[in-house]
Amino acid sequence: MADTARDGGDAFADEAEPTVTIGEYIEGIEAEELEADLVLGGDDGKECTYAGGYLKRQAVFSCLTCVPDGVAGVCTACSLACHDGHEIVELWTKRRFRCDCGNSKFGGHLCKLCPEKDSENPENCYNHNFKGSYCTCGRPYPDPEAKEQVEMIQCCICEDWFHEDHIGLNSIEEIPRDEEGEPLYEDFICHKCSPVCYFLKLYPETIWASSKQNLTSQTDASDSTVMEAGPSDHANIEKHENGAHVDHMGDENTSMGNGSTEEIAVPEKANVESISGNNCKLGTNVKTMPAVTEKNMPFFMSKGWRDTLCRCETCTNFYAQQGIAYLVDKEDSIEEYEKIAKQKREKKLEQQEGAETNFLNSLNHVQKIEILSGINDMKNEFQSFLESFDSSKPVTSEDIRSVFENLAKKKKQRLS
Repeated sequence: MADTARDGGDAFADEAEPTVTIGEYIEGIEAEELEADLVLGGDDGKECTYAGGYLKRQAVFSCLTCVPDGVAGVCTACSLACHDGHEIVELWTKRRFRCDCGNSKFGGHLCKLCPEKDSENPENCYNHNFKGSYCTCGRPYPDPEAKEQVEMIQCCICEDWFHEDHIGLNSIEEIPRDEEGEPLYEDFICHKCSPVCYFLKLYPETIWASSKQNLTSQTDASDSTVMEAGPSDHANIEKHENGAHVDHMGDENTSMGNGSTEEIAVPEKANVESISGNNCKLGTNVKTMPAVTEKNMPFFMSKGWRDTLCRCETCTNFYAQQGIAYLVDKEDSIEEYEKIAKQKREKKLEQQEGAETNFLNSLNHVQKIEILSGINDMKNEFQSFLESFDSSKPVTSEDIRSVFENLAKKKKQRLS
C-alpha cells in the first residue's frame, strides 16, 4: 500500500504545475526583458522610426491584417499603436528598412504616430518572410503542423531564415558547434547568396568557422571527393537559411553541377596580416576572379571575419557593385546591433535607479520609515499566506484580495 500510495503521489506530482520561487520568477522576467531589448534594439516603442529614414538595422513587423500580400513592414511603435490586435508577423531585424505604416500599401489607413509619409519606400526589400513563410520549405514559424519547433538560422545576406536540416548538409552535426552545442560561427551565408560572396575564398582559412567534426572529416576526405563528402582544409560549413553545403577551400578542382570538374584558376590566398595601408589585402584585383560554376554551397563565417575584409578602393567599389557594401559597415552586424541594445538597456536601468534614488532622497524621515514599514508588512503578509496556504489548491483572485485587505488593516492599525 505504501508503494502504491507513493506511486500515486508521484503521479499526481508529475501532473501538478511546476513551482518557482519569487527570485526565479524575477530572474525569468529580467531574462525575457533582455531578450526583447536585444531584438528591438533598445527601442522603447513610443515613436515611429520613419523620420530616421532607412535605418541601418531595426526590428520590423508585417501586418497581414492590413496587407495580406506581405509587401509592407512596420516599426515596433506602429506594431503596438496602429496594429494592436491584428495578425502580426515578427521578422526580428532587417537592414536599411523604413517604416511603411500608413503609406499607399495600407489602403487609406494613416499611421497614428506619423501620418505624413511618402506613398512608398522604394529602397525597402521584402521577401516571403513578410508573408509568414520561411526557409526553402516555405513553412510558417511557429509551424502549427510540426510536433516540435526546430531551430532556424538567418542568412546575413538575404536575411531569410532556414531550418537547420534544410541547409543542404548531410547532417546537422556538420554545423560548427562546440561541445555544449553553442554555435562556433558568427554569420551564415546561404547557398543562394554564396556566389555573390565567392571572393571570400581568396582570404585565409581563419575567416571560416571550424568544428571538431569538420577537422575530423578533412583528414579522411580526398581532394576528389571533398566537394561532395564534406568540408575541406579551409572548409567550415556554416548554417544558412536557404540551405546547402559549402566548400570554403577554393580548390583548383571545382565541382560542377553535372558531377564533372573544371579547372579554374583561383588566386593564391592573401596573408591579410602582412599588408597594411591603402594596399589591397588580397594582392589581386577581386573583379578578375573567375565565374563560379560549382554547386552553390553555404558559408559559415568565424567571429570577427568582417574585420578581415579589405577596404581598399577597388574592393570597396566591388562590394558596392555586388550590393553587399554593408558587410564592411560595423553597425550592420547583429553583434553590434545587440551591443548597442545592451548599452541602451544599461542606461535605461541606470536612469530608473537614479529616479528611484531621487524619489527616496526627496522624502522626509517619517515618509521613509512609512515606506520601509509597508515593504516589511507586505513581506510578512505574503510569508504568512504561503505558510498557511493549501498548495493542492489554486490561488484565486479572492486570495490575493484577502492579502491586500489584511495589509490595509495593518496599516490602519499602525497609523491609528
